[in-house]
Parts: sequence; structure tokens; C-alpha cells
Amino acid sequence: MNFRVSDIYIPDPQEVLKDLYENSVLEGKVIDFTDSGKQENAFVVVQVEGVRKLLIVPAEKVFSIESS
Repeated sequence: MNFRVSDIYIPDPQEVLKDLYENSVLEGKVIDFTDSGKQENAFVVVQVEGVRKLLIVPAEKVFSIESS
């Protein structure tokens, strides 16, 4: 049986996506930095392949994984 996440009626599709991918690591390209009004460069603007919109992530949550 196959169906799309967007076809789920209960629970909310966002809840299902959170359960499936909450701990997944995304790889992207830093496009810009922005502040929080109080702290400079508090957020990173990131472009992730396959995601239509830019993502804004707290800078402290961004990490780099080096290739071996």
C-alpha cells in the first residue's frame, strides 16, 4: 500500500513528518546570516537541495560533518 503524506487525514501530516524526520541531518549551503535584533549572526539562512524555500536555523544548531 502506498500513499502520500499529504493524503493523511489523522494525525496531522506535520506530526507524521516530525516523527519520521525530527532527528535527520540536512546538508545545505549557507546563503546569509541574520540577527535576532539583540545578537548579530544569531541565525543562518540555508539553501537545501530539494527544499523550495530557504531555511532559517539558529546558528548554534549548525554543525559541520567532515568527510573522511
